[in-house]
Amino acid sequence: MPKFKLFAGRKGAADQKKNNQFVKLARQIYVTAKQGGPDPNANLALKAVIANARAINMPVDNIDRAIKKATDQGNADNYEEIRYEGYGPGGCAIIVECLSDNRNRTAADVRAIFNKRGGNMGETGSVSFMFDKKGVIVIDREEFEVDEDTMLMQAVEAGAEDMETTEDHYQILTHPHELDQVKGALEAEGYKFAQAEVQWIPQNTVRITGEDAVKMVKMMDAFEDNDDVQNVYANYEIDEEELAKIQG
Repeated sequence: MPKFKLFAGRKGAADQKKNNQFVKLARQIYVTAKQGGPDPNANLALKAVIANARAINMPVDNIDRAIKKATDQGNADNYEEIRYEGYGPGGCAIIVECLSDNRNRTAADVRAIFNKRGGNMGETGSVSFMFDKKGVIVIDREEFEVDEDTMLMQAVEAGAEDMETTEDHYQILTHPHELDQVKGALEAEGYKFAQAEVQWIPQNTVRITGEDAVKMVKMMDAFEDNDDVQNVYANYEIDEEELAKIQG
């Protein structure tokens, strides 16, 4: 299985980036609580979203406010989960997951981001076959003094399918339906997670350079800046030195 990277926000002030993350997570908490109930112990999906929010230090008041909003009978906000697919510069495959209260607005915004930066939006299913849907658990290596072999053994014993190691993280892969099981088993071992959620993992990657790389980074930035966009997955690779120049 190819290695994959976590795509973080790439521009703007750190405070603005974090605020954007809080806005998106608040919306996700609201929708998850509305669908499955406000009690995290009875709604495992909500429990997972709250854990991800706490991992980036989202204020407790923000979390509680989103849950309270979901239980307010007078609140008419209604968000729809929508997935868009398409191609970016250099033929990169892209999946965009959204939570929207206006499908027409979101579709127009996503299409404009694709078109403006040398890509094109396709039909649902046009690129998702190039990805595998997996549970992804991320453990910060600096927080836990455990070697790679031990971590892999514990992950496999917990029910994980595979593990990738980067300089900063252990990235544990599970079947989507077994994410909670593996997460619970590792929590019992004392681990905490930088991230634990279902993601689309590319089966293969496409290396891009030059103008295609510049356009791709700008496209990812635009998606991440859009409030309706919750997650973006892409199968591109950019050389680290070139990426540093683009971001610099």
